Amino acid sequence: MRALGLDLGTKTIGLAVADELGITAQGLKTIERRGPRKDLEALAERVAEFAVDRFVIGLPLNMDGSEGPRAEMTRKFGTGLEQFTRLPVIYWDERLTTVAAHRAISESGASGKKRKEVIDQVAAVLILQGWLDGQRPRESQHADDGED
Repeated sequence: MRALGLDLGTKTIGLAVADELGITAQGLKTIERRGPRKDLEALAERVAEFAVDRFVIGLPLNMDGSEGPRAEMTRKFGTGLEQFTRLPVIYWDERLTTVAAHRAISESGASGKKRKEVIDQVAAVLILQGWLDGQRPRESQHADDGED
């Protein structure tokens, strides 16, 4: 299982890829949005490069869990991506992901320009890592905490 995580922005798409064991997410270079067809082609290149077999897209839900216009646009993009690549698309609740990404970058001491360059990438890592963590059986998540 090798997933590609996406944080869809209006100007860029943040990317992260799972390691081959499906344990950790690593950030990839962000894609500048150039229109639906070119965006899909750029993502298809990443599929080939990393032998990806699924996508995990951050779904921007409202704080009450409802879906607004941005979630609707994300689902529309996801449907197009699924048709273009013939790979499954999984949606993952991304509420507060951008806030967490800003906090992580701020704590790293990155400059304002550097923050802007990596924010979508960090958000994609957080989205994909959240999904990966959710896929592991509960027993293995607690294997090292001394519980039997």
